[in-house]
Amino acid sequence: MLSFPELNELSDDVRRIFEELDRAHPSDRGVAAGIYTPLLDVVDTGASIEVFVDVPGVAPDAIRVHVKNGSLIIVGEKLPAETDSRDPASFHLIERGFGRFARVIRLAVAVDAGKACATLSAGQLRISVPRIAERRGREIVVTVTPTAG
Repeated sequence: MLSFPELNELSDDVRRIFEELDRAHPSDRGVAAGIYTPLLDVVDTGASIEVFVDVPGVAPDAIRVHVKNGSLIIVGEKLPAETDSRDPASFHLIERGFGRFARVIRLAVAVDAGKACATLSAGQLRISVPRIAERRGREIVVTVTPTAG
């Protein structure tokens, strides 16, 4: 479980990443960006933690993935489609979401963050974080030997 200082640090990291996204993608597109929440699945294969995130229309350079303090952090931005730059009054229906997003997944197992990898194909982000042998909770038998005397 994360301590309060670690939660504050994680919150600061996510806020800082959003600020970096603002500098990288100025909001001068004519359409106000909202908050977008991509759907995801988390799978424990035994050898790794696999995360599948639906991010159709999101460019690879608009996504950042971090592993920090036992959490997987995914941030990015889905820009509105080219047709979305028209006057909103001409639309009959708008259902496709866009905007900045952040997902934080608490990793309940020990992982090798240095070997994590991410790929983006056909609108699906796949993140693989290999597990490492759990070092806590392992039973170690200590032999008691008599001393002379």
